[in-house]
Amino acid sequence: MKQIFLVEDDQAIARNLTRLLRSEGFSVTIASTQREAVSALTECRFDLALVDVSLPDGNGFSLCTEIKETQDIPVIFLTASGDESSIVTGLNLGADDYITKPFRPRELIARMGAAMRKNSRSARLELAGLSVDTASGIVKKNGSEIFLSPLEYRLLLVFLGAPKSILTRGRLLDELWDAAGEFVNDNTLTVYIKRLREKIEDDPSHPKIILTVRGMGYRLGEANAAE
Repeated sequence: MKQIFLVEDDQAIARNLTRLLRSEGFSVTIASTQREAVSALTECRFDLALVDVSLPDGNGFSLCTEIKETQDIPVIFLTASGDESSIVTGLNLGADDYITKPFRPRELIARMGAAMRKNSRSARLELAGLSVDTASGIVKKNGSEIFLSPLEYRLLLVFLGAPKSILTRGRLLDELWDAAGEFVNDNTLTVYIKRLREKIEDDPSHPKIILTVRGMGYRLGEANAAE
């Protein structure tokens, strides 16, 4: 389970975000001040930090530096300030993304997934004869390398990044819309899922890796994943 570090002093926002993140299968640790955040960094190991820029006893910019120095994990700023100078300052300090409030929950989850995939040095998936090494980008089926198109590979990574979640078609479209510069709509998504299954499943008509959840979307089969 991915460990998310949420630094937010607004209790209502923190409560709503925690509910959203846990529904997506994340574990969440909350800090409401810079002092609490620095202390938490010495006690827990996290996979990503969501940091409010304005804190009662400091600011997210200095905290971002602390996070990068101690854990070197992705940092996404959440703030009501969308002015260019704040964004540039945050990115220059090493932040991986910058989202202004209010934001769309689906967009936040998608950006978190993208930041963690980009930061991952080594992630492997083994399931039903399929082996995926995201560090090298190599995908093997029963020991033999198979070749996926950029969109097929990205689609597979979306499932790998959310192994416990049901992925709606809308969320998959949000993840894929700009991959390889191609336009993806609902019909082409169906085609890509079909093509991906034909390459990675032993029997595409009875899939074990990408499962259909009727009326809801898709999910990853039970996998042995490691980082």
